[in-house]
Amino acid sequence: MGCPPDSLEWWLLKSIWHAFTALDVDKSGKVSKSQLKVLSHNLCTVMKIPHDPVALEEHFKDDDEGPVSNQGYMPYLNKFILDKVQDNFDRQDFNKMCWTLCFRKNLGQSQLLISNDDAFKIWCIFNFLSEDRYPLIIVTEEIEYFLRKLTEAMGGSWVEERFEDYKLHLDSKQQCLNAWELISVVGAGHFSKGMDRQTLSMGINDVYQELILDVLKQGYMMKKGHKRKNWTERWFTLKPSSISYYVGEDLAEQKGIIILDGNCTVEPLPDKEGKKCLFLIRSSLKSFEISASDKKKKQEWIQAIQICVSLLRQGRPAPHREARQKRRELRLRQQAEQEELELRMRELQTANEAKQLELEKMRKALEESAANAAEEEKKRLQTQTELQDRYKMDLEREKLVRQQMEEQMAQKSTELEQYLQRVRELEDMYRQLEDALEDERRARQDEETVRKLQARLLEEEAMKRAELEQIHLRQQRAISETEAEKQELERERLAKESALQAAMKQLEHLEQERQGALEQYQTVMKKLEDAANNTKSWKHKVAEHEGLLRLIQPGSKGQKLITNWGPAAFSEAELSLREKKWQEMKNQAE
Repeated sequence: MGCPPDSLEWWLLKSIWHAFTALDVDKSGKVSKSQLKVLSHNLCTVMKIPHDPVALEEHFKDDDEGPVSNQGYMPYLNKFILDKVQDNFDRQDFNKMCWTLCFRKNLGQSQLLISNDDAFKIWCIFNFLSEDRYPLIIVTEEIEYFLRKLTEAMGGSWVEERFEDYKLHLDSKQQCLNAWELISVVGAGHFSKGMDRQTLSMGINDVYQELILDVLKQGYMMKKGHKRKNWTERWFTLKPSSISYYVGEDLAEQKGIIILDGNCTVEPLPDKEGKKCLFLIRSSLKSFEISASDKKKKQEWIQAIQICVSLLRQGRPAPHREARQKRRELRLRQQAEQEELELRMRELQTANEAKQLELEKMRKALEESAANAAEEEKKRLQTQTELQDRYKMDLEREKLVRQQMEEQMAQKSTELEQYLQRVRELEDMYRQLEDALEDERRARQDEETVRKLQARLLEEEAMKRAELEQIHLRQQRAISETEAEKQELERERLAKESALQAAMKQLEHLEQERQGALEQYQTVMKKLEDAANNTKSWKHKVAEHEGLLRLIQPGSKGQKLITNWGPAAFSEAELSLREKKWQEMKNQAE
């Protein structure tokens, strides 16, 4: 159902919503037209609205469209019922009618500690504290407010831990309750342990009296009569704009009412006529002398009445209604702030994810570079190992050749000693020995060449190692620069945010200065326009009376001049000018 702007209509719609939902047996969101006719007739009867059966039949005439949804029922409800409603009906009867339609379907009393009347009062309190949206629910904050009120009314102490445990259980489900779940919570006695049923019922009634009937205070006091001046005990009930007094607390017979307004006053009186704890209520029509049972009750009643009068002067609602509105506004503000915070967190998370992707790309690039360098190093080491193995084999081969040559030389030497007498053979052997020595010299040269080649390879290996060290250092510097760039980007972002906030503040300050300068400029222009109009008017008058009147200009503070026109009629400059003209006229005449 929609949300009418009028508070009375909105309050009525909550109860009507319960009745409409109860008629929706199969929970399809629609109700048969015959049931809506009965509901509309009952609403008109209980709210004292003239019933128009023709309009009802015309609106819900039989056709092929079938049942009607709540959106389809709203046009008739607004036009023929809510637009005609006046605040002249019994709201409790209206609530009773809606309650009768819905409680049998939703409420099971087999395990509840409360009566049907107590459940009805909790249902009314739920409608008062529930959120202004459908389906109707009551949030955790309002549940705690109601249970605290109920505990105070029963004279018990609020156990914060018990409600916190229940709130954790509630948060794990849905964080709110509907009307029947709230009735079950109170009726099951979870928060009234140690209290009997009568105490629980009285506590529910006290909270109902305050929140629904706007009874801010009630109790027995003595009232002095206006005619017979006798003192009679009455049951007083204080509401935001009136004080009613009855014969008894059953409210069966009302004896009178005191209308409160902003001009009412309440003041204590001294004890007299055997009565104590007196105070006087002055209304616009009469004054009432009241006697409380003790000083505490007297002070409580005086303060309560003064609060009502103060609220009437300020045009504010009852305290519990104003507190409910403030709690709702606070929840809306917190919800908006939470949504804004979530939006900012999502933006920051998106930026962080983008940064993480960028860093991941850089990490992969560094890993690829390191892998390439390691592969190159592996290939170089493999090549170096192969060269070393080859040179080792060559050296072993050369060593073997040398050993063979040494054996040959030993054999030659032996032969030389044996065949010393044979000179020719010795010379031949000598030549062979020189050839062998020449071969050895060449072998030594080859060995030297191999050693030089090995030294050059070792030098190249050292150079390669130096290059690898430089590559490793460049990698370390690149990693350090990446971390530095990340920190620099973070500092730049913080600096830009600070600069942006400072610029916004400066812009707001400049805007305020511009507005002030514009207002000053408009004021000055207005003054200049007025001065120009006054000057123009004055010059016009002077032009019309030229020769008859002359403007009196400030003269010098010296000795006044005496002329034919009187004292100080001309200034010195004007007098000199007139003397020159007179002299010229005289010369021309001669």
